[in-house]
Amino acid sequence: MTSISTPQRDALKCDLHSSRRDEQLLHALLTTNQMAEADRLTIDYGITAETLMENAGRAVATAIMNRWNICPVVVLCGPGNNGGDGFVVARLLAEANWPVRVALLVPLEKIQGCASYHAARWNGPIDTLTTATLEGAELIVDALFGAGLSRSLEGVAAQVLTAASAKNTPIIAVDVPSGLMGDTGENMGAVPCVLTVMFFRKKIAHLLQPGKRLCGDLIVANIDTPSSVFDCISPDCYENHPSLWVNALPILNVDSHKYNRGHALVWGGWPMTGAARMAALSAARVGAGLTSVAVDTSQNDIALSVYAITLTSIMAKPVTTQQDLDTILSDKRITGLLIGPGAGVGSDTKLRVLSMLKSGQATVLDADALSSFQQDPESLFQAINGPCVLTPHEDEFSRLFADLVPTSDNKLARARAAAKISRAIVILKGNDTVIAAPDGRAIINANAPSTLATAGSGDVLAGITLGLLTQGMEPFLASAAAVWLHGAAATHFGLGLIAEDLPDQLPAVLKQLVQLKKQPDT
Repeated sequence: MTSISTPQRDALKCDLHSSRRDEQLLHALLTTNQMAEADRLTIDYGITAETLMENAGRAVATAIMNRWNICPVVVLCGPGNNGGDGFVVARLLAEANWPVRVALLVPLEKIQGCASYHAARWNGPIDTLTTATLEGAELIVDALFGAGLSRSLEGVAAQVLTAASAKNTPIIAVDVPSGLMGDTGENMGAVPCVLTVMFFRKKIAHLLQPGKRLCGDLIVANIDTPSSVFDCISPDCYENHPSLWVNALPILNVDSHKYNRGHALVWGGWPMTGAARMAALSAARVGAGLTSVAVDTSQNDIALSVYAITLTSIMAKPVTTQQDLDTILSDKRITGLLIGPGAGVGSDTKLRVLSMLKSGQATVLDADALSSFQQDPESLFQAINGPCVLTPHEDEFSRLFADLVPTSDNKLARARAAAKISRAIVILKGNDTVIAAPDGRAIINANAPSTLATAGSGDVLAGITLGLLTQGMEPFLASAAAVWLHGAAATHFGLGLIAEDLPDQLPAVLKQLVQLKKQPDT
């Protein structure tokens, strides 16, 4: 069984607010080894392996009957437990008068254990798995390997699934699409499915690309695995959900005033002013008591005028020299800093980043602030001595960590490695954004709609993160909350989204979270 160290586990419990622990564990992501351990513990608790397999197959059959009308189904069964699940699916569909055929990858006599028990309960014919078995099928159930495969899908299994995909026949995967690596989301021969039914908890592959795309719709089925298995299994990765951080979310109370809600400072770039302005507005919308933009006036005052005129509730602070910036940063009322959006890549930005980090205040580094250290990432990491969040997209990540993190690693592993190296929280962006802490904790986000693929949306995310940090929220949880809020705001707006629409959607999303926070802990 894969587990994390005691200090790391204790930190996780502390950070994830144990008063909502049961609810949080609903969103735990388990490795294939942890899931196998959960099955073993369940059997130890008195539920037989045959019953677990029956429950799993029933969940898949029920999902099929709920979504489709009666039609011809071919169930593809492999040699292991996944194949055993498939035999249960076939039997239950046939009992409901669905026309069902079973195609088996190996000779029947090679089926052992629980799978053999359920294969014996199947009363219909068993075909040898070939592409010919697809003829007449209107639905395909992939019960070949699931997460039990640790190598590339090959041979007749690969041929049949490829042929089914080419025919556009809907495929339902049991556990994970065969050929998809459960712990990484890496595609080793899997084909797209319209539905994946998994059991007890999701795996990492269900959320990381390309696995997320290959799985189609997801159903997590209850197969009577008791939650008490978490007494022995310590997950260190979760799907992002408000239950993980809502108790830590800064919410106004009767004693709040602008000064105890913190003061956010954004470095305002020139001539690309839009990025910093959207970031500043986002920080203010998410609750920062005061928000300021520091503007370089060493060349001219035009930038200062642009910021001052367009940001009516945001203060513009002129900065002519490095000493001016240091003076601003010495003001302890400023509790959160952001540099990067529109800042420009170069030595000036590097100096400003180092000054901000030296202050020890919570700092968000985005975009150009990261790319400015491409040639010397170590100087950045050495300067991090306080709360810090890095928010790279994949290209920025590659520039900063190219020689430090293997590009062959999956996204989760790369984000974790980067967080450990940098000693910062890393938000590795995408529609499968990973939030990673230096101690190995990680959260994978799944609520980002495709409409967020628009210029400037990352600047808004940086601003939301800044706003939460400014109010004193713990950096790992603030980062997870910011990513979720970002996705929820985009979903609330809908189609036609551009980045400047996002800050105005935050009040409605925050209102929903306030109500959730008021609910009694479960």
